Amino acid sequence: MLKNFSYDIFDLNDIHEVEHLFASPDLLGFNVTIPYKEKIIDYLDELSDEAEKIGAVNCVLIQDEKKTGYNTDAFGFEKTLLLHKKPSQDKALILGNGGAAKAVKYALDKHSIPSVTISRSTEINFENLDQETVADHKIIIQCTPVGTFPNVKDCLNFPFDGLSSDHLVIDLIYNPNYTQFIINASEKGAKTVNGYYMLEQQAEKAWEIWNFQKK
Repeated sequence: MLKNFSYDIFDLNDIHEVEHLFASPDLLGFNVTIPYKEKIIDYLDELSDEAEKIGAVNCVLIQDEKKTGYNTDAFGFEKTLLLHKKPSQDKALILGNGGAAKAVKYALDKHSIPSVTISRSTEINFENLDQETVADHKIIIQCTPVGTFPNVKDCLNFPFDGLSSDHLVIDLIYNPNYTQFIINASEKGAKTVNGYYMLEQQAEKAWEIWNFQKK
């Protein structure tokens, strides 16, 4: 156990308030969550390779007054995916197009898994996504905040009848453990996974960045 370290919540009302964080003399870095994973980039001096390619940051290192952005979400999701994916699950639907969704796409591309992003503004969206498309994509990744505590009864508009026992459904939400999306998917026989393992793995990677990169 390391002494003289603390991990605190910095609850910002607006991204501009991050300037106050940067003024903290003892701050080594911080994690970034929804809705600031893309907005934070304008306040940083440098991006890691994966953060630049993804276009989203969830981990910031402050070293010698230089602020560097990393993306450990991609690492966490990749670990989750490889732990549960079967060879027959070779195409994916990404639900959402925010910073987490971009990290997911990066990891899928890395493993040559074709994917289609579904959002309110894409050609295939939450209004016209059909059962056939869902049935044809055996990996479903729910990347939106819909269903997060305290709004645990909320659920995306999604054709769950297209799911089967051949599907892997990953919901990046970890609070609650079982979102309404996960519950609905499991009722169709799909293998379901929440975001808790991804949370742990991305945190381990962030800890590594803060404690080894700065040395």
